[in-house]
Amino acid sequence: MKTWKVGSRKSRLALTQTHWVLEQLKKRHRDFSYELKHIVTKGDQILDVALAKVGGKGLFVKEIEQALLDGEIDLAVHSMKDMPAQLPEGLAIVCVPRREDHRDVLISRDGKGFYDLPPGAVVGTSSLRRRAMLLHARPDLHVVSLRGNIDTRLKKLEEGQYDAIVLAAAGLNRMGWSAEKVTEYLPVERFLPAVGQGALAIECRADDEELIACLAAIHDPETANAVAAERAFLAALDGDCRVPIAAYAEKTEDGYRLTGMVAAPDGQTVINDSLTGAEPDALGWTLADRLKARGASELLTAAKEAWSAHE
Repeated sequence: MKTWKVGSRKSRLALTQTHWVLEQLKKRHRDFSYELKHIVTKGDQILDVALAKVGGKGLFVKEIEQALLDGEIDLAVHSMKDMPAQLPEGLAIVCVPRREDHRDVLISRDGKGFYDLPPGAVVGTSSLRRRAMLLHARPDLHVVSLRGNIDTRLKKLEEGQYDAIVLAAAGLNRMGWSAEKVTEYLPVERFLPAVGQGALAIECRADDEELIACLAAIHDPETANAVAAERAFLAALDGDCRVPIAAYAEKTEDGYRLTGMVAAPDGQTVINDSLTGAEPDALGWTLADRLKARGASELLTAAKEAWSAHE
């Protein structure tokens, strides 16, 4: 019997996602076993600093990818939104299961919805994208940094450190906490999700043909194509967690409809547009060019320079 070595972060959500993938594989392939290895990433170690100040995308995957390259593990399950646009040579995202809910959610201490929060309400988020969209919709809010795993963030809310927090619906759904915790699902029209939000990325060595064939059983081409369009948009803008970028693609009769957004960190300026096409990569790059023509490049440059000045 083949034994796969699987790498995962130690957070409850990361382990829940990894076990879900392994359960799906077990339903389709009974002739393998697995060993789980817990890996601590830089993003897990530094919890008292905003993500944008720690570094770019890859904070939650670099150590895991090194373990793949070193042969210490055979595969890893990531949240797609944590994945950099460029992967290390020799590695590949070979499987993308069907996407969970892509939306953001608001969780408030007193059950008030987003537009019912009082002026000056303290709203927590670790995402510059969410910060920009929150302030764009309601500049009267006080948006502050919120770090930690999903259960840690919920605890901070319950302790009264925040009036409300914004999280991804997918994580709460996977933990089985949505019905109990969610106050409001935020509309995509105003709160466009992060690139890849709600999707999982299963990564392994690009030449591991046996494992890739095994993982094909749980691969969802529609989700993979949608995410590919979003990630092409991110790559074309050279985006990372230091700039507010969002994108979401969905299947249509004519291919995929991709909506993308670039914003100033304070939310005062937001540039967005949508485009439909059949080829995911071309769709992402073309939409990025559209936004660049409308000033997205200047917004991104200003955001990166602002963070560099703080470093």
